[in-house]
Amino acid sequence: MSEIELVVAFVRPDKLGDVKTALAAAGAPSLTVTNVSGRGSQAEQVNQYRGEKYTVDLHQKVKIECVVAEIPAENVVEAISESAHTGVPGDGKVFVLPVNDAKQIRTGTKGPEAV
Repeated sequence: MSEIELVVAFVRPDKLGDVKTALAAAGAPSLTVTNVSGRGSQAEQVNQYRGEKYTVDLHQKVKIECVVAEIPAENVVEAISESAHTGVPGDGKVFVLPVNDAKQIRTGTKGPEAV
């Protein structure tokens, strides 16, 4: 198992604040956030605009990436899962990936110390 792990989560945009607070409390305040669109178990929606119906099957999500080395990835996964949970389809998913190596550009530090 790798010493460095990448936790990637896709959550509802309105839960981002809760997730950031939970990650800071878990000791993992560093993260990268990207706005993305996607579809999973959340049903498509049929909307109407000016009399025309249209289908929305790609839903707005927030992709959160967090690289951890000194704290367990399981703690990060639990923090994200608990803070993003609404109980409704479309809450999102969390993935954990091993990271082979890391290098901090400013100092040249490599390995878990670079994280």
